[in-house]
Amino acid sequence: MQIKEVTNREDALIERLLTVWESAVRATHLFLSDEEIRNIRQYVPQALREVPVLVVAEQEDGTPAGFIGIADRMLEMLFVSAEKRGQGIGGQLLRFGMEHDGVSRLAVNEQNPLAQGFYAHMGFEVYKRTEFDEQGNPYPLLYMKRKGGGPL
Repeated sequence: MQIKEVTNREDALIERLLTVWESAVRATHLFLSDEEIRNIRQYVPQALREVPVLVVAEQEDGTPAGFIGIADRMLEMLFVSAEKRGQGIGGQLLRFGMEHDGVSRLAVNEQNPLAQGFYAHMGFEVYKRTEFDEQGNPYPLLYMKRKGGGPL
């Protein structure tokens, strides 16, 4: 597995990352309906193109297994394909982001307890909760920061 920052975000890569995203969301975001996933999916390519730092975990054949997006030391997205979950890829990606881009904050859906546990295991703790996500949908978010990371 190779972890690397991607600067050339051509359409073919965006499509492959979109496949990873959908696979991951269907495996972990059980609170979302098929229609909600389809609606959100429309905005993912733009988010992938615009996030300041995009890091991909590539398999030996060049196929993406997961990715993270980072903006201003905040983890904006972390997705690992369903078939690659549980193999340490998410941890590798998050450690890369912490070491290379200073990731110290993130937000996670409260309705995704496996992700909450993963981030807690990786040294993050909840400091704030909202009733709605950033788009105003009724999906509570937990904001987490690295333990000992100081004030935000």
